[in-house]
Amino acid sequence: LLEAFPWTNAIFEEAEDASKVAIRRLCLEGPDEDLKLTANTQPCLLTVSVAYWEVLKRELGLSIQYFAGHSLGEYSALVAAGKLDLSRAAYLVRARGEAMQRAVPAGVGGMAAVMKMSVEALEELCLKHSHGSFSVEIANYNSDAQLVIAGHKEAVKSLAAEASTMGARCIELPVSAPFHSSLMNEARAEMLPLLRDTVFHKNEHYVIPNISALEIKDYQPEFLIEQIDGPVRWIQSITQAQALGMTRFIEVGPGKVLSGLVKRIVPTDGSCEIFATDEITQALASLR
Repeated sequence: LLEAFPWTNAIFEEAEDASKVAIRRLCLEGPDEDLKLTANTQPCLLTVSVAYWEVLKRELGLSIQYFAGHSLGEYSALVAAGKLDLSRAAYLVRARGEAMQRAVPAGVGGMAAVMKMSVEALEELCLKHSHGSFSVEIANYNSDAQLVIAGHKEAVKSLAAEASTMGARCIELPVSAPFHSSLMNEARAEMLPLLRDTVFHKNEHYVIPNISALEIKDYQPEFLIEQIDGPVRWIQSITQAQALGMTRFIEVGPGKVLSGLVKRIVPTDGSCEIFATDEITQALASLR
């Protein structure tokens, strides 16, 4: 990206100045153990995604009206939509990562992906395995084929064990904290004043927040506040985008995870186009 489009260095510099994270060095040189620290990962993912977006916008003149992002990606979506300045977003996601890491001691929380189980059945299991001081809840509604649970490690493991006996496939996720669960309450409290002190610009674009899954033009800080310890409603967000008449979905940034999830949500009759921009030069050619 930086070699093909040297002007994107300015984007990285702005984010590095605001977050105090050596984003380019971490992305290009590592080490992996530093890059995997969520306080570093979050500014890196944000900045790379925004750089991808700026390339697509400049090279193709893309005109997008609706934006959505998965978890941290909501910050990237807000920057792309012109609702949030990159420098403020970079500062916020660094603080968000630090707050999330502080909220739960290492080893206390966990997350797991659950496949081949309905939302209703998994919600019932979450209630069953949440008792006393232990809790587990659905953190990500990714697709009908994949849900993610988060909570106390013991509750996550016991739920996964029972779900497996019911025919579900469960995979423990290598994460540093139980994101999007009630265990993030302290992180939410820590981020609340920072987010309420943030300016969100008004324009003609719409963002579909994770927490409501409904399009909004006048974005409010409460959406990002509630997202910290609330679920990512990705199924509902994409379904809402379809209801609004959206037929072309473009995943912006490294990887193809979200475009894969969208393919599992939208109809398979060819009425929707789905693109991933993981390989930026190839993506430009296919989108021209």
